[in-house]
Amino acid sequence: MSTTELLRREWITFRRPARLIALGAAALAVIAVGLLSAVRNQSSCDGPCPAVPVAADGSVVGDQFWFRHRDLGPEGSITVRLTAMTGTITYPPPNHDRIVPGLVPWAKAGIIVKDGVRPGSRYAALTMTGAHGVHFQYDYKHDVAGSAAAVSQQSPRWLRLTRSGDTITGSESADGRQWHTVATAELDRLPDTVQVGLFATSPGDLTLSRTGLGGATEQVRFTQAVGVFDHVAVSGTGTWISQPIGEMNNTDWEKYHHASGAVDDNGVVTVSGAGDIGPLSDQGARTVENTLSGLVVALIIVLVAATRYGARTAREAPARPVVAARAAVVGAATFVSGLVATGIVVPAGLAVIKANGIPVQPSPVLTELRVIVGVAAVLALCAVLAYGLGVWLRHGWAAVLIGLSVVAVPQAITAFPLLPDPVSEWLLRLTPAAGFAVQQTLVEYPQVTAHYAPSAGYFPLPGWTGLAVLCAYTIVTVRLALGAKPADWR
Repeated sequence: MSTTELLRREWITFRRPARLIALGAAALAVIAVGLLSAVRNQSSCDGPCPAVPVAADGSVVGDQFWFRHRDLGPEGSITVRLTAMTGTITYPPPNHDRIVPGLVPWAKAGIIVKDGVRPGSRYAALTMTGAHGVHFQYDYKHDVAGSAAAVSQQSPRWLRLTRSGDTITGSESADGRQWHTVATAELDRLPDTVQVGLFATSPGDLTLSRTGLGGATEQVRFTQAVGVFDHVAVSGTGTWISQPIGEMNNTDWEKYHHASGAVDDNGVVTVSGAGDIGPLSDQGARTVENTLSGLVVALIIVLVAATRYGARTAREAPARPVVAARAAVVGAATFVSGLVATGIVVPAGLAVIKANGIPVQPSPVLTELRVIVGVAAVLALCAVLAYGLGVWLRHGWAAVLIGLSVVAVPQAITAFPLLPDPVSEWLLRLTPAAGFAVQQTLVEYPQVTAHYAPSAGYFPLPGWTGLAVLCAYTIVTVRLALGAKPADWR
């Protein structure tokens, strides 16, 4: 019998109503739970929500700072001396009962060239940070480290940005005479007149609160950064304008104690600000992963159905080619049902979230296609793995229990802040659940302080590496199934 005929015969054997219903239920779970989750994503603003900063590439970004600026033409520069950088952190651990002086690591004070004052517009900035020295950052996602020196009145830092057409160059100096180029950026299609000036901003103070069996949840508190500048020299024109980019001065600290803003005292300019300029936004933007909340339910259904079919195959003791053909049929059928489900829920779920007024991080078409096909492939591989377990162990419910323990349980519990982050990360490295990394679209940025953990949607392995781990488990399990008790095979 040819391979094609064998596969056709085994497909006919497989397509019993109970198994087709199971695959349909798994697909329906992905669609129904995903769409229900999307519908429940509702705006919580009292009245119209503030405009969300959107960068030139369509991504939702953070763009909130205090800006003292003036016009700059196609050629020109700004040079300043930063003599002090201080800040405030509100109610930090352990007691959350005091407001203390201090800077979070990525607080920023420095100089910036920006395409207007619209949040999300293009920019290049040279900044002193709270704990990482000088950095040149541009267009939200790009970051180049300069010197690691801190700043004080005894050790000020000179900063310079130079514009030549679309080219922005950032330079720093310890004495204002010998300059070192930190980096250069090309900001295509900048208008003839841009805004240049001084800025300050400070992201929230992120700490982790222990919960469950050692898991962690995020706590973020308001902070503010203050930069003191002198020797401000700008080749631009016009008068200085001082204004916030994004909303500011809404907290009690700013209202009653120290408002964000800029003050010029005989050439010494003090700029205070809060917020962040960077690729991750505090606006709660959703991603492709938010449409796949039904994946765990579908996975359980697939594992149970495939494992029981494997155990039934073992009892029949067919020839090895039949076992292999049935494994292929199980994988193909699961892949098709998964592809239909994810192909529906991903675009439909994102459309529903957008219609509810929730910002969505855009993904390239190829990225969405990778997620859709990748998740379907993961479900298919999990089904084949479960089928192999059933054949190998020959006891349906025992195989079901093992399949759920090594695949579904790690995938489910790591999605919540239950276990310590290192434990969750190792579970997603060492178990077949590593394959679910194919759904990740979130990116970890070193210049952004965030909770980069599985419970926050960050897998420890790249997508295709995780898929390779799952493939390895599946291959080993199928080989064990094919080699199980040779005397029993015909």
